[in-house]
Amino acid sequence: FFFFFYTYILYSLSKCKFYVGQTIDIIFFFIRHNSGNVKSTKYGFPWKIVFYFEFDSRAEAMDLENKIKKSGASRFLESMNFDFNEWLSRHA
Repeated sequence: FFFFFYTYILYSLSKCKFYVGQTIDIIFFFIRHNSGNVKSTKYGFPWKIVFYFEFDSRAEAMDLENKIKKSGASRFLESMNFDFNEWLSRHA
């Protein structure tokens, strides 16, 4: 069996905040974040997936998660030429 690992950036429409994490099961964790069962995202739902990255190893996913957290999600997205305002206008 071969698994992928994911680093993801979520955005809370109600709190106007980003959340960055990594997982092996992005769908399961997305559902958990929106269920109110994750302490760090409990009060921000609905959360939307802004961007995710797929890796062959957990170490790579964790490295990118740390990099994004250090720079901040909005700054990281800007560095990728990702137009967050356009994304927000389509998802708000």
